[in-house]
Amino acid sequence: MLGLTQSDLAKLAGLSTTGLNNIEKGTADPKASTLRAIQTALTEAGVIFIDQNGNGPGVRLRDRQE
Repeated sequence: MLGLTQSDLAKLAGLSTTGLNNIEKGTADPKASTLRAIQTALTEAGVIFIDQNGNGPGVRLRDRQE
């Protein structure tokens, strides 16, 4: 979606690649602050987190004009 590698996202979020990998695999239980750091990194890279009228969460890319 963004063309980011795991290493890229880890660096943007201030995490180690191993730490991010463990979160993705479900072998780590991240702190809320870690999840916020990942969300912030993704938001800054162009992801918009949405809630579609209570039908569950989703994401989309920010329009290039925004």
